[in-house]
Amino acid sequence: MNETTDPDPDPAAAARRITERREQLGLTEEFLAHRAAMAPRYLRHLLEAGPAFDPGGFVRIAAALGTSPDELLEGRADAPPGRGGPGLRPRLLHLAEAECWEAVGTQGVGRIGLPVRPGPVVHPVNYVVDLDSFAYRTGERAATAPEEGAEVSFQVDHIDECLGRGWSVLALGEAHYVDDPEELRRLDGLPGAAPWAGGYRPKWVRIRPAEISGRRLVTG
Repeated sequence: MNETTDPDPDPAAAARRITERREQLGLTEEFLAHRAAMAPRYLRHLLEAGPAFDPGGFVRIAAALGTSPDELLEGRADAPPGRGGPGLRPRLLHLAEAECWEAVGTQGVGRIGLPVRPGPVVHPVNYVVDLDSFAYRTGERAATAPEEGAEVSFQVDHIDECLGRGWSVLALGEAHYVDDPEELRRLDGLPGAAPWAGGYRPKWVRIRPAEISGRRLVTG
């Protein structure tokens, strides 16, 4: 992503990240404006109007803060979630089943919870959504390989660090290995089917939820 790929970035979110980064570095607003080769008044106007108002100026601000435009628009991709604190007047809303499926989309990264000893374990896996179920690839003796028919959980979430908003979807059901050759070929051809962890992962696991629920965190 770059400054031209998001035609309508959230001005308030970008301004908040800029302010947080500036304060983290111990810079005044005037000094940041000087570093970015603009007047302090223009800097304040750009923060109010948003990055789309002056993409070049936004790139200079990012450089002056020692970061990238992407990080100011979307937050750090490598930071653990939850460091930004709660948003203004947070509320939890329950998602209907259709809203849960809409949130998780057709592919992404989720967490498979397996019932093993001495206690349950959770592993991240990239998944595809197929026929009202989650499916992911695993190896013969991989840590993500469940027992056939095991009762498992599958969780997917997203959080906006800047705004303190997000959602979480939890699915409960049995894990079954896919054996039908035609079904395996179809799964292999879906976008997102390639295992992110690499290695030889010839098996597909399908989880058709007996129960799926979700919550959305909103603010304001």
